[in-house]
Amino acid sequence: MNAIVALCHFCELHGPRTLFCTEVLHAPLPQGDGNEDSPGQGEQAEEEEGGIQMNSRMRAHSPAEGASVESSSPGPKKSDMCEGCRSLAAGHPGYISHDKETSIKYVSHQHPSHPQLFSIVRQACVRSLSCESSFQVSVMIPCCSQPAECRESAVAALTCWFFCMLQVCPGREGPIFFGDEQHGFVFSHTFFIKDSLARGFQRWYSIITIMMDRIYLINSWPFLLGKVRGIIDELQGKALKVFEAEQFGCPQRAQRMNTAFTPFLHQRNGNAARSLTSLTSDDNLWACLHTSFAWLLKACGSRLTEKLLEGAPTEDTLVQMEKLADLEEESESWDNSEAEEEEKAPVLPESTEGRELTQGPAESSSLSGCGSWQPRKLPVFKSLRHMRQVLGAPSFRMLAWHVLMGNQVIWKSRDVDLVQSAFEVLRTMLPVGCVRIIPYSSQYEEAYRCNFLGLSPHVQIPPHVLSSEFAVIVEVHAAARSTLHPVGCEDDQSLSKYEFVVTSGSPVAADRVGPTILNKIEAALTNQNLSVDVVDQCLVCLKEEWMNKVKVLFKFTKVDSRPKEDTQKLLSILGASEEDNVKLLKFWMTGLSKTYKSHLMSTVRSPTASESRN
Repeated sequence: MNAIVALCHFCELHGPRTLFCTEVLHAPLPQGDGNEDSPGQGEQAEEEEGGIQMNSRMRAHSPAEGASVESSSPGPKKSDMCEGCRSLAAGHPGYISHDKETSIKYVSHQHPSHPQLFSIVRQACVRSLSCESSFQVSVMIPCCSQPAECRESAVAALTCWFFCMLQVCPGREGPIFFGDEQHGFVFSHTFFIKDSLARGFQRWYSIITIMMDRIYLINSWPFLLGKVRGIIDELQGKALKVFEAEQFGCPQRAQRMNTAFTPFLHQRNGNAARSLTSLTSDDNLWACLHTSFAWLLKACGSRLTEKLLEGAPTEDTLVQMEKLADLEEESESWDNSEAEEEEKAPVLPESTEGRELTQGPAESSSLSGCGSWQPRKLPVFKSLRHMRQVLGAPSFRMLAWHVLMGNQVIWKSRDVDLVQSAFEVLRTMLPVGCVRIIPYSSQYEEAYRCNFLGLSPHVQIPPHVLSSEFAVIVEVHAAARSTLHPVGCEDDQSLSKYEFVVTSGSPVAADRVGPTILNKIEAALTNQNLSVDVVDQCLVCLKEEWMNKVKVLFKFTKVDSRPKEDTQKLLSILGASEEDNVKLLKFWMTGLSKTYKSHLMSTVRSPTASESRN
């Protein structure tokens, strides 16, 4: 957790002071933070607990070295500090804990080494022990004294409930939350420590947790409250034992009552300013606090983790699940038919009918175009950007336009792997439900059977298809030596022996605007700052955006049966009123899953839906 935990004290001589703070360092420690100590310098103790390796280093400094450290420190000067304001001795390097799991270091000093952090901690300390102390609050106390006034609206009720949860505490001890975006947000818990020599026999302290994430700190309130309360109880328990022992040996209350009272300034005892180690009689107090604060930062950071919440399945996922279920059902039916044939004629030799039965599932699966086939070798076309570089920008735009419009895309080549690789790349521009592929055929197939068709070069294409505006043909020829493809296309030598000719009965004009999604795809492909993976994610987002528009249009026209005037208004709102965008939406509507369509139809036919429409 990126936060700072600090122990603060209200000194009667110097006001609010920071005694001890623990911060998180993700980067290597700078020089002078105690990470350059050799094993022979001072006392070293190492222990592992909960994945944290503690290394408490006590380094002996010369007076000159201690002076240099003090002069460079952003904290108060030595003359402005008393025993009650000081935790670590001058020249003490502090405490360091290494978290082996995350490579994070927890460093404890009296003050943060960074001047900006020192200012933030200093301001939080002052507010914790002075101006904010009169408004201590505790959360999770649900009560409401004015429930009738909150019935006007849900917002008023929620606001009233929230403010009623923040109840003002009568005393000066307890938790409080304050802060802002500039100086960070603070969880503070003030408490008293018994001291037989202090005014009122107690001294005022606070433990504060500072971080910039307000939501995270509020969500950690119950955890921090319980753990900080445990640390405070331990400190108060140790101080109470010392207080009772001192009172038993020399009662200060009776001594003070017997002393003549002066109505003017009270002369304080010279030993009034006492350190916390003296009040608790614990020489290892700061090492223990470092361990507690380091564990608190680690535990609070690991208890709340971010999780990826997946929403409803996309249309592509639903279509893939439906096609997979159809394939499994089809394979089961063929297995059952084969078993029945074997039972009827178990001794007959293999016949022509038997061969046709075994070829049936393979043929139907290849014509279904549900993506059951995969390239047999490494892909020839690596991405859409690669294909655009090979074909050229004008030819690629024409090809992509026909793909998005749902027109039939025909590739003629001797290289089957090249055709299949091209279809694998082009199909990424369409929803899964709009893809119908026949990867390679020895005869022409009509457009209603497939929108991606691979043919061998000798197959004759009907004349009406050649002149049709609803088809585009990519012919792959062997390139002559003078027209060899340049090697600059991603250093791919396998395509240098081919020449690609893209033709159509209705070529896309260069000045044609085209569908919006095509322009965005080309903008992503031409942006060299975007990697191939980033372009793929952009394509996924674009398809999902336009599939949502398709869903709205489907419900508006097919389910609700709205008039054409309202449909035109809807298309304008969706930003798809242009002719190419309308054609694209109508084609993509065929790719909606059966699950989505049946859900809409069942919703419309339900009695509750009809009542709501009436």
